[in-house]
Amino acid sequence: MAYTAQDFKSNQEVRWCPGCGDHAVLASIHRALPEVCEALGYTKERIVFVSGIGCSSRLPYYMNTFGFHGIHGRATAISTGMKVANPKLSIWQATGDGDALAIGGNHFIHAIRRNIDINIILFNNQIYGLTKGQYSPTSKLGTITKTSPYGTVENPFNPGALALGAGSTFFARSLDVELKLSQDILVAAAKNDGTSVVEMLVNCVIFNDGAHASISNREYRADRTIILQHGEPMIFGKNKDKGLIFRNRKLEVVTIGQDGIGVDDLLVHDSHCKEVGIHNLLVNMKYPDYPVALGIIRDVKENTYDDNVRDQLKEVEAKSTIKCMDDLLHSGATWVVD
Repeated sequence: MAYTAQDFKSNQEVRWCPGCGDHAVLASIHRALPEVCEALGYTKERIVFVSGIGCSSRLPYYMNTFGFHGIHGRATAISTGMKVANPKLSIWQATGDGDALAIGGNHFIHAIRRNIDINIILFNNQIYGLTKGQYSPTSKLGTITKTSPYGTVENPFNPGALALGAGSTFFARSLDVELKLSQDILVAAAKNDGTSVVEMLVNCVIFNDGAHASISNREYRADRTIILQHGEPMIFGKNKDKGLIFRNRKLEVVTIGQDGIGVDDLLVHDSHCKEVGIHNLLVNMKYPDYPVALGIIRDVKENTYDDNVRDQLKEVEAKSTIKCMDDLLHSGATWVVD
């Protein structure tokens, strides 16, 4: 069956604030799923959206798919149980920077470590929006909020570095204003067999307006971000005249045509590289010293937890004399009561 974006839209009113970046991510999801189903041969009934608590966690209501609205920080645990119980499901998890990285941080890193075949969409607006503007694990140092009136004194998490540190096989990043890029990333995430982490940099117009404005503004976005494509040179800039090279054990921004630097001297992005070194450098790039890396940064193949559980069960069942509940009940000592 050929689906359209409309097939995945529910009849519920979308109740995010006007101008919230979540709207754009939702649109990208609606557009991506028909392509996912076509590419993987899925019917809509195999798609499930799971969430925890937060503004982004309303998302299952806006999807015409199966869904589960969980409790704070536990969406990853629910997603894990679903996938292991029914490996045929395509599990999509909507979570925020507070939901996933604070109370849910332990579940987040262990799902990645286990490489469970789920797709985690991490909405990062660097604030607690639903509970009215407290600082979150990704709020910038010094950010003034209701719970940090004099500025935060904590260094924030970098979700990409955290994911790679936990052994992520797939990590990508997009901006809410980059709808087509987000759509392409989500399709690639679905195709990846393992834990896919997609960080969506979204704007909260009420409590943290302009959180990503330094890189998202159309006027200078091309000069302050780099969209990575596997197998292509790392070129960026409005005029496509800047690039990245690796020199003296670090990344360096160069101008093409200066100091004898040509396109052939630039790093070529290899998202499939097993070694995580360059990927770590890419996820840690920050403006103004570097462009912020967008696109698929890491996409490698490893065994998944759910496949390993399935294979282990088959091996145990093949050797066991107990094949069903009746076998179990009649195993060992039995008595007949007259």
